Amino acid sequence: MDNIAIELRGIDKSFGLVHANKDINLKVRKGTIHGIIGENGAGKSTLMSILYGFYQADSGEIFVDGKPVSIRDPNTAISVGIGMVHQHFMLVENFTVLENVMLGAEDSQILNKGIAKARQELKRLEKEYALEVNPDALIEELPVGLQQRVEILKALYRRADILILDEPTGVLTPAEADHLFRILGQLKAQGKTIILITHKLREIMAITDEVSVMRRGEMVATRTTRETSVEELAELMVGRRVLLRVEKGEASPGDVKLAVQGLTVKDSRGVTMVDDVSFEVRAGEIVGIAGVAGNGQSELLEAIAGIRKATSGDVLLNGKSVDVTGHRDPAELRARGLAHVPEDRHHVGLVLKFEESENAILGYHNDPRYLKGVFLDIDAIRRDAEEKIAKYDIRPPNARLKTANFSGGNQQKIVLAREMERSPDVLIIGQPTRGVDVGAIEFIHKRIIEMRDQGKAVLLVSVELDEIRSLSDRILVMFAGRVVGERNPEATEGELGLLMAGVEGRKEAAE
Repeated sequence: MDNIAIELRGIDKSFGLVHANKDINLKVRKGTIHGIIGENGAGKSTLMSILYGFYQADSGEIFVDGKPVSIRDPNTAISVGIGMVHQHFMLVENFTVLENVMLGAEDSQILNKGIAKARQELKRLEKEYALEVNPDALIEELPVGLQQRVEILKALYRRADILILDEPTGVLTPAEADHLFRILGQLKAQGKTIILITHKLREIMAITDEVSVMRRGEMVATRTTRETSVEELAELMVGRRVLLRVEKGEASPGDVKLAVQGLTVKDSRGVTMVDDVSFEVRAGEIVGIAGVAGNGQSELLEAIAGIRKATSGDVLLNGKSVDVTGHRDPAELRARGLAHVPEDRHHVGLVLKFEESENAILGYHNDPRYLKGVFLDIDAIRRDAEEKIAKYDIRPPNARLKTANFSGGNQQKIVLAREMERSPDVLIIGQPTRGVDVGAIEFIHKRIIEMRDQGKAVLLVSVELDEIRSLSDRILVMFAGRVVGERNPEATEGELGLLMAGVEGRKEAAE
């Protein structure tokens, strides 16, 4: 027991009829990186929330360094050396880095003395763990990768020896993810114990020492990472063999369904985010847009979807012009055959306080099938939601459940079901599998290919280069707001990477 940092015995937790954790046993060795994987809704985050004190187990025991502990709340977890970095960061956006690190851990009655002490400690942590970040920067001005560093620094500032990370790369670019792994390796070398919750099996294979697999609330296996494989882990997660590659036939492009001509978009500061972009998407093809996050892809999708006003340019939908520079109602675009799966499901795609059935019709609530006279037909809405739940394997299968209580991957399925089931002419999708497990990724990819094969035009944005290469029939690469090149799916990762960095794009433009 001397080398066991965390032991869970018989942890059981239910939320009403949902049995989230069923008699879970787990041991995590000191100074290791221990992965926990499972499908969305398998109970991973619930288990870690019990360990961190957000939830109380209905039964079971927790041991830290061999001693039984009762973790009543996050403060208790912190006091026994456990820190947690959440999938959706717990930061105050208009506070500085230093203020966020100190928040809740002020240890001086004289604030100035406390700030000085905190600044000194923050500098030490930054240097020791290669977590450099400007302590006086506002959180809202930092890119996502640096915000995550702040969350890690918060935990280390509170003397955490055990660090839980929940889907830490879900919002990171590949380069940011690589840097995070270097940081985790350094934390491990310093003797820290890390529990990594992720659905990305390649990350598990690359960085963990051991991996535990959960399925439908149960712990089904623990493996030494070097003795297992991606294929075995995927099968343990889902309970069946999983296709880890996208199978699709040749595309048969038809008429142009979406044409973007000279589109330019500026943000609220007047900075050009999309710079004179033109391209076409035809019926029966998937056009993927690759690029490092922050190079204009998000603003491009928002302008096409009617969420953001463009400065200049034109968009043609089914051959008819759309006013991109004036006021547009996204509902009008939906009526004209455009469906949009937004990148940010929490802020744009869903109302988390609504029931699943309410989110399942969001934006389409004026459809006659959901109305009884001038009122909503609640029974019809719930029947429609139950059909989508069954078709898209949304878990738990409860149309009355608040959407906030679904896992991130199942929330994504709610959005996808809502938009795909409208059978649009043009489907634009931002980050279709962000935070989604391997089984759900397989399902979502199949549905996207089916949409293409039904003659739909699909525009896809993803920071996952493998996803872009697997799904796309043509690949456009954006850098600094411009389309800097077009490639076919056979292009190598290195070739696309140079375009994403703007290197090859400048050469092509010069030629």
